[in-house]
Amino acid sequence: MNVLNFFLDNVYLVLMAVVSGALLLWPLVRGGGSAGKVSTAEAVRLINRERAVLIDVSEPAQYAAGHAAGAKNIPFSQLATRTAELPKNKTLPLVLLCANGGRAGRGVAVLQQLGYSNACALAGGLTAWREASLPFEKST
Repeated sequence: MNVLNFFLDNVYLVLMAVVSGALLLWPLVRGGGSAGKVSTAEAVRLINRERAVLIDVSEPAQYAAGHAAGAKNIPFSQLATRTAELPKNKTLPLVLLCANGGRAGRGVAVLQQLGYSNACALAGGLTAWREASLPFEKST
C-alpha cells in the first residue's frame, strides 16, 4: 500500500523518470543513433587489423585540398556507379569519410544497398581525423 501511495503522491516524479528512461533507450530501440559510425581510434584499428579500405566521398576539389593519407576518392555522387573501384570482397570493412561525416553516413547506406555489409562512416569526418593527428595529405 505504501508503494501505491508513493506513486500516487509523486505522479510527476514517476512520469519524469519513465520519460527520461525511454529517451535514453530510444537510440537502442531505433537501431542506434550512431549506428554505422566509428571513432577515429576504431577506424585506425579496422585499417591496421582488418585491412579496412578508407574511402573519401568528398568531391575531387575537396579531396585535393586535403584528405586522410591512403584514402581512395570516390565522390558520393558517383559511389553507386564506380563499383569497379570498390573491393571485390564485400565483407571487407570500408570506412567512409568526408569533411564532417554527413555525406559519409549517406554513403554507408548506398554501399549497404550494394551488398557491402561492413561499411561504416567516420564520426566527425575529416575534422575528427585531423584533430586526432592522424596522417593527412594534400594532392598536387
